[in-house]
Amino acid sequence: MKKVIIRGDPGIRRGATIELDGEEVICFSIDRQGDYHGPDRVQLWCTVGTEDEREAFEKREYVPHFLDVEAIDAEALTVVSESSAPA
Repeated sequence: MKKVIIRGDPGIRRGATIELDGEEVICFSIDRQGDYHGPDRVQLWCTVGTEDEREAFEKREYVPHFLDVEAIDAEALTVVSESSAPA
């Protein structure tokens, strides 16, 4: 599990599957930053992980401050599916 800061908005929602470093990961949570104050582009702060890590995320069996952080531009991100939730 890790935090990913996406500079820009690729149009994803919670439950989306993205490709990161050649591995497909699921966005467990997304926080949108910078709409009113901050950088000139919005940022999405996502907690991502594999399906095996979903239970640890849901039970909060991790320390958010100790997760690795990676920053990526929205244009460089590969979106596999935008959301797993029905529309």
